[in-house]
Amino acid sequence: MEQNITFESSGLRISGSLNLPPEPTAGGKQAAMVVLHGFGSNKNGGISKIAAKLFADMGYVTLRFDMRGCGDSEGARGRVICLEQVQDTQAAISYLQSLPQVDPNRIGVMGHSFGAAVAIYTAGVDSRVSACISTGGWGDGEKKFRKQHESDAAWKKFTDMMTEGRKRLAKGESMMVPRYDIVPIQPGLRNHLSPGSITEFPYEVVESMYNFKANEVVGQIAPRPLLLLHPSNDTVTPTEQSVDMFQHAGQPTDLHLFAGTDHFILDEGNTQVTDLVQSWIQKNLPLHA
Repeated sequence: MEQNITFESSGLRISGSLNLPPEPTAGGKQAAMVVLHGFGSNKNGGISKIAAKLFADMGYVTLRFDMRGCGDSEGARGRVICLEQVQDTQAAISYLQSLPQVDPNRIGVMGHSFGAAVAIYTAGVDSRVSACISTGGWGDGEKKFRKQHESDAAWKKFTDMMTEGRKRLAKGESMMVPRYDIVPIQPGLRNHLSPGSITEFPYEVVESMYNFKANEVVGQIAPRPLLLLHPSNDTVTPTEQSVDMFQHAGQPTDLHLFAGTDHFILDEGNTQVTDLVQSWIQKNLPLHA
């Protein structure tokens, strides 16, 4: 029962895929889940599709969509500004609230990596989010970048790039930055990226990520439930980012670190992860009130 839909965010047409149960459930209106893709990815990425199928198979109304500037959505290609993605997520929630099948007071958000940071920030500033799940997420852009570019040489290259980017912005110019100069990913993991993922971004994206601090609002999610999942040795997003978010969060918040997996945690066939997500969402956002 998947269908292509569109909704509007800040005057832009956002492209999404909506899963509806084949038949109305006996309990009437039901809970829904929004699934957010990662950095420069799209709704057809492996993790987005896996997460959406997981929730849809459980009977949830499920929406995955392309952030502005990604996939089939409108917006300047590759301009993935953090707070603008929060706006897109809020627009997705509004769209779900308009559906007759959905209980407007019971909508959860799940995001991966960049999308996880956006999911947490959205939940922190928008009380319409009833439950939030983060996989491989981050809460402090500056600290994240410092760990991702850990050696002195790598950090100098990164900060030199930022210095040049800021100089050009001051002149009213922008420069394009290669994907892996922003977020390094080992070659062996790059096959997990969605086809059509963006390979270079305007410098404004780097500045946006550097200044983005979901840690500042994660404490506002409580008393709504939050689940933080992270590989215990993540080679892309430092594991300490989820630990820090847990320390900033209120309760109820669950933190789980998984061995034997890397950054693309839902796309690596780890049944412990999927079983945990299923049991957690059933407990914290059951289909019916």
